[in-house]
Amino acid sequence: MTPRPVDTVISAARDFLGDRISTNNALREQHSRGEDTTTPTLPDAVAFVATTEEVSRLLTLCHAHGVPVTAFGAGTSLEGHVNPVRAGISLDLSRMTAVLEVNAEDMDCLIEPGVTRQQLNDHLRDQGLFFPVDPGSVCTIGGMCATRASGTNAVRYGTIRENVLGLEVVLADGRVIDTGGRTRKAANGYDLTRLMIGSEGTLGIITKVRLRLHGIPEATSAAVCQFPTLAACVETVITTLLSGIPMARIELLDEVQMGACIAYSKLEGFSPTPTLFLEFHGTPASVEEQARAVEAIAADCGGTGFAWATDEQARKKLWQARHDAYWAAIAMRPGARGIATDVCVPISRLAEALLGAKEDIEASGLIAPIVGHVGDGNFHTVILVDPNDPQEFERAWALDKAIVARGLALGGTCSGEHGVGLGKREFLEQEHGAEALAVMRGIKASLDPKGILNPGKMFRN
Repeated sequence: MTPRPVDTVISAARDFLGDRISTNNALREQHSRGEDTTTPTLPDAVAFVATTEEVSRLLTLCHAHGVPVTAFGAGTSLEGHVNPVRAGISLDLSRMTAVLEVNAEDMDCLIEPGVTRQQLNDHLRDQGLFFPVDPGSVCTIGGMCATRASGTNAVRYGTIRENVLGLEVVLADGRVIDTGGRTRKAANGYDLTRLMIGSEGTLGIITKVRLRLHGIPEATSAAVCQFPTLAACVETVITTLLSGIPMARIELLDEVQMGACIAYSKLEGFSPTPTLFLEFHGTPASVEEQARAVEAIAADCGGTGFAWATDEQARKKLWQARHDAYWAAIAMRPGARGIATDVCVPISRLAEALLGAKEDIEASGLIAPIVGHVGDGNFHTVILVDPNDPQEFERAWALDKAIVARGLALGGTCSGEHGVGLGKREFLEQEHGAEALAVMRGIKASLDPKGILNPGKMFRN
């Protein structure tokens, strides 16, 4: 009997991976999906790679035999990116965790893709540097690059796209390329770094990342302010940004999400009303000036209880509560799963998008807390659904589509930071147009002619 192509690949890969390529059912189940609601798909095997050479050798084998490969980092994706919908090999990069270089004077570093933001910042702390892109979960930086991640600090420091200088990438046929260097700018050739950022493992596998770093600010202050209405919250955000105040973070939680965070994170002294979490970076004097200015704006908009937190432990507790917002939402309905929306709109249309989403949620009868990085127009809802109720899933997806449709109509995007994966494929043509989508397909066909890299993602076929 002729062996299946994937069995041939697994057998050959054991020559250089040994027991780091496994068909163990528990490992396959662990790699069958991320934190999304898509139906799990078992890969045929899981390969734990440790070097660029191993990635290259494995992709060369898979390309030769037409075997699908789906990259896997921490498994925290929310759009089905790591679900190996056509089986094959789940390529786990989580063991590639070396910080290879730190160039303090140039404020850059070179890392492997399995390094997390938390691990990198622990490594950098004694050098007075930090990496600011903070999606709010324990995810790998390689995965953040693949999904074009963002997070709470983007209003000041930008997204992952603005903080990557270059990449090492293994292409579908095993070739290894470098897409950038250490200079802060370059004006030659196609920008392959930006092409790979956000490509979700469909064009190549990222094996090294050169990052732009930033100096740890001399002073940091956090503040919380609560509002009688969601509209007053949004008005404060827009006025603050128009005033030119250099905010580090502006996070919005509606009354449902704030109530969930109070219960889950044991926040004392707050009420379940629309709330802004704020952070200011700079010198002690500038931080105080910024905070005072925002406090005055918030008061004019009806905000109350503007509470500062300059103590590091108090700040950490506040931001940990914000980072745990997804889990706090899930805890509101034990046994439920969450469908996360990810609309981003121009700041001037934020009020329409948020208040419209609130109306859609109320009309649906579902529980869906709202939380957002509103400093750059991005917000999320976590639609809580019973995984055993198909009709409720249908209502939830209808709500998701309504929120996205309004965002697109307001000049926004279906995904500000979560990526496309399986969950947002249907919106791509609506947002970009048929011709642009055809160009994307052409790029995919050129770099991955056999379609082995994360097949079924981004495009429906």
